[in-house]
Amino acid sequence: MTAPTTTAHDSWSELQTTALLGTDRRPLPAPAGPPALAAAAGAVDRADPATALLDLAALATVRRRAGALPLPAPALPAPAEDDPRPEVPEAAARRLGFLLGGRGPDTSLANLTELLPQWLAAARAHGYRPPPVHLPALLDTARARSELRPDVVALAGPLGRWLAERNPDWRFVGRTAGAALPVDPTEVTAEHTSEHAGGGTAAGEQIWQEGLFAERVTHLTRLRRRDPAAGLDLLRSTWATERAEDRLLFLDALQDGLSGADEEFLEAALGDRSKNVRATAAELLSTLPGSALAARMAERARACVRPLDGVLAVDPPTECDTAMQRDGIPPKSPTGRGQRSWWLGEIVAAAPLSLWTDATGLTPGQLLALPAREGGEADGTDWSAELREAWARAAVRQRDESWARALLGPAPRTGGADRSAGAPAKLLAVLPAAERATWTAAFVRTHGLGDAFQLLGACATPWTPPLSTAVVAALERAAGSGAYPWSHSGVLGMTERALAPAAAPAVEALAADAAPETAWSDTFTRLAETLRLRAAMLAELVP
Repeated sequence: MTAPTTTAHDSWSELQTTALLGTDRRPLPAPAGPPALAAAAGAVDRADPATALLDLAALATVRRRAGALPLPAPALPAPAEDDPRPEVPEAAARRLGFLLGGRGPDTSLANLTELLPQWLAAARAHGYRPPPVHLPALLDTARARSELRPDVVALAGPLGRWLAERNPDWRFVGRTAGAALPVDPTEVTAEHTSEHAGGGTAAGEQIWQEGLFAERVTHLTRLRRRDPAAGLDLLRSTWATERAEDRLLFLDALQDGLSGADEEFLEAALGDRSKNVRATAAELLSTLPGSALAARMAERARACVRPLDGVLAVDPPTECDTAMQRDGIPPKSPTGRGQRSWWLGEIVAAAPLSLWTDATGLTPGQLLALPAREGGEADGTDWSAELREAWARAAVRQRDESWARALLGPAPRTGGADRSAGAPAKLLAVLPAAERATWTAAFVRTHGLGDAFQLLGACATPWTPPLSTAVVAALERAAGSGAYPWSHSGVLGMTERALAPAAAPAVEALAADAAPETAWSDTFTRLAETLRLRAAMLAELVP
């Protein structure tokens, strides 16, 4: 039998086959090929076939690599767009390095995790760009912490987008809604607006037609914030071909810039085959007091509730007809509430709040004080709680400050009457920032921190000095009562993010007064250092 000829082309495959089958089942290939290679292969000691196989493989590898020709140099990518923003000051850049590294310049106990979001927000508000050397770490951090992405992507700017195009781990850069907007909408320049308003650009059209779902939502959201009409046109162009779950989230994006111009589209969506899409369209329409849906709801509300001799006579619906269902009222309560109560709440929550004040000449506070009885009878079912809950939902939807203020009631005070406020945190969010802080400070002074978490979360940061003082005093009372810090872990975490830096001396005093090496001592020390570092950090970012 003639031995196979080992050529320069197939010697490697011969060696591979021998390695796979084993040298005891297949003999080593005979020396072959160019004279120099054949001579070297012939000199290999074949006493141990396995060792000889490795030596022959090494020879073949050297030959293959020596004969390889360099590939043509790849074309360099186009550089990133210029970024005209100024780079952060040197001290702030060093601080960013510490924050990204998770360690301070000394043995500080400050919570750096809580400080990083504030550094990013402040740097973004000042219109800075970060040092390029920190961009990879920033993008990696935002990949792990999604709440940081809008600020990180906005700060990263053109260079960040350029880097993200080359690293699949940073794909979120193209999917992060709102990242291109400055924190303060008044900072949007004409040039910036012109750059991003074009939903009809080739790149935007490609994203909308071919992008991933998250990229499409981001594109629609950004476009909607800058040019609501263009956003609506874009959504309308493919609406009929979208999946129901996608239509739902696309519809949700219309909250930005919602106006009467969207009514016709939303009215058509009330006939959508998806129940969730119909419900979302109805909710959006209910935030437009002048819409046809609001008028239909107002007519139903007038039939259910009417003033009568100093009371509100309530006659809830006895059925949920087809027209009500088309307007987004589910026939069955998903909450377990009675059906009539559920239908009444949905109608009143979607009706314009001006309906009640215009029809009665009463203020929201006066209307809330009226008893609400079924049929207006003294012994009729009390519907006050249902009405209050529905009005609270309407106040949040319609962003009505006067109703929100009336539903919340006066700032809480010790010994004062407690009033049911429905969803106080949501109602607070309707009020101006200063009023929110004042009301919440009074609540904390009166009720402590136990039920204040959501209210504090509705307040703008940093907290005002009065609110910060109220929280510090409440923490002091909590420590004095023997409670454990972890009983207030949620509020403490928020405090590290939101407490005014001016409160640092008061917190340091609490740390000094606390028993050494106790949980409260550590908590106050850590909080004081966080405040101190935050003050220094923000000062470094001032231009």
